[in-house]
Amino acid sequence: MPRASLDLQNGGDLEAVSGEWRYAIGLVPGEPNEGLVALSEGSPARLADYDDSEWERCADLAEWRSHGLSFIWYRIEITIPERIGGRDVAGTQCLLETCIDDYGEVWIDGECDLAKGAVQGFNIPQRVVVSADPKPGDKHTIALLAINGPIAAPGGAVFVRYATLAFEWRDSRY
Repeated sequence: MPRASLDLQNGGDLEAVSGEWRYAIGLVPGEPNEGLVALSEGSPARLADYDDSEWERCADLAEWRSHGLSFIWYRIEITIPERIGGRDVAGTQCLLETCIDDYGEVWIDGECDLAKGAVQGFNIPQRVVVSADPKPGDKHTIALLAINGPIAAPGGAVFVRYATLAFEWRDSRY
C-alpha cells in the first residue's frame, strides 16, 4: 500500500499541517495534586474543544519531563493538507503513529479508540486512525496523555519517542 508521512516533530512537517504542539503537567492541568481526585469524571484535556492556549509550547516531544509520578498532556490541532508526498490526499486514510514513554493514551477529536488508543504500557507503538477519509482543510485535535511508570514506583521520565501522521492510499495505482 503506497504511503507518505509527516514527522510531527519536524518544523517543516508541522508547518504543512499548520500545527504546534503544546503541553501541560497533570491529569487535569492546573488543578491541585495534578488533578488526581477520587471519583473523577475524567480529564477535560482530552476533549477537542478544550482551551490549551495558555499551555507551554513544545518544540521537542522527546524531551524528558519528570517529577516522580507525572501525567503530561501533549496536544496539537492539525489541518489536513491538500497534498502529501506529491500526491492528493484523496483516496487515503490518515493515521497517527506514536510511541509514548511509559504509558500512553491517544485521543482524536475527543475520542479514544479503546481497541487501539487506550493505555499502552512501556513504549508500545500505537497506530490510530485520525480520519478514514481525510479532506483538505479538515481539522483534527490530537491529545496524547503520557504517564510516568510504573505507577506504584515511578522512575525515569515522560516523553514521546515519535509522532507521525501517515497517509495511506487504498488504491494501488497511486
